[in-house]
Amino acid sequence: MNLQQKVYKKLLQVPKGQITTYGELAKAVGLKNGQRAIGKIMNKNPYPVIIPCHRVVMSTGKIGGYAYGEHVKTKMLSDEGVKIENGKILELENKLYRF
Repeated sequence: MNLQQKVYKKLLQVPKGQITTYGELAKAVGLKNGQRAIGKIMNKNPYPVIIPCHRVVMSTGKIGGYAYGEHVKTKMLSDEGVKIENGKILELENKLYRF
């Protein structure tokens, strides 16, 4: 299994209504300081409907980028019950999924 597949498989564990960070996801697949690598892998996600890359946010709580635009990512997360204000996740600790 290559790194991309490992990351996507791990991301499938994050339930609807919760989020993880680029750093948490990197750690979960054994990448030290791999936030940027995770971002690149998310950007290349061939199955955004199946692999929920919209659930990966920045450790600061900012929603971060999304291939289809931040407004789409915000809408998808909001539809799952994640509260966002000014591009930031509210109650980040309560919504954070830990592997």
